Amino acid sequence: MTFAALMLTQQDKTTRAELTRADAGQLPEGSVTVRVQYSTLNYKDALAITGKGPVVRQFPMVPGIDFAGVVEQSDDPGFKAGDAVLLNGWGLGETRWGGLAGYARVPADWLQKIPKGLDARRAMILGTAGYTAMLCVRRLEALGVAPGSGPVLVTGANGGVGSTAIALLARRGHEVTASTGRADAHERLRALGAHAIVDRAQLSAAGKPLQKEHWAAVVDSVGSHTLANACAATRYGGVVAACGLAQGADLPATVMPFILRGVTLAGIDSVYAPMAQRQAAWDDLAATLPGDQIDGMAEEIPLSRAIEYAEPLLAGQLPHGRVLVRVEEK
Repeated sequence: MTFAALMLTQQDKTTRAELTRADAGQLPEGSVTVRVQYSTLNYKDALAITGKGPVVRQFPMVPGIDFAGVVEQSDDPGFKAGDAVLLNGWGLGETRWGGLAGYARVPADWLQKIPKGLDARRAMILGTAGYTAMLCVRRLEALGVAPGSGPVLVTGANGGVGSTAIALLARRGHEVTASTGRADAHERLRALGAHAIVDRAQLSAAGKPLQKEHWAAVVDSVGSHTLANACAATRYGGVVAACGLAQGADLPATVMPFILRGVTLAGIDSVYAPMAQRQAAWDDLAATLPGDQIDGMAEEIPLSRAIEYAEPLLAGQLPHGRVLVRVEEK
């Protein structure tokens, strides 16, 4: 059995990406073998494919931080052949062959069954970005942010996490403000549910450590000055969920928002989150977003085009925040 695989190799510290054929004997050890139907192209995948970020820890590597498909063979009683499953994180595409190949072999305790109301395609339209966005929304709400609390800022709004967070927050009754640098994305962001839009330039430069109170809550996937400014302008008792570093991993801020306004900065990890949190987030995703809305949230490409999409994704040039990769060969 051979199958298509996007393979990364490295020589003299230069990463090379190519679409090749692999066989079952090359798959890593694991108790469950999955026939992959869909994966996604995320920011981290694009860094790995282009070699522009230290994502991959060992070579050769199949990138792809998530996948959805059908169990082909299982040595674990929790899964049987034919089960529809998905996987996010756990080092996929970094230390373990990922989803951008026709088959994957993984430990059973990393897998989840696709929740009722979703199929493999819709599960991956949402993907890690959607799952991370829901982790953020659930954390905000658990810490007291309710509809009517005030405007919720979403940074990196045209990205996968940002665009899904807008849709989720709006569906749950929150007033959403989207931050983006792309004027051509305004119509799309409003269609997702954004009540207002601010230029990301207002947030991306160094700002005062304490600013006029504005946001009841924030979902930030950008980091650096953007996150610092978001915290500085969050209202008394507000909550900021931080889940990304598109602008940078630094946080040039002071403690002022936290000790003078009681602002909570909540870190969101999607890679190693406990299974109970994962299952709750996915069940909530399936219950919150209608299928027809999910269908319009991504651009679908075949596996053969994943490499060419990596550079435009990093540059923020793609029209959609999500890229769905059809892996299964027709």
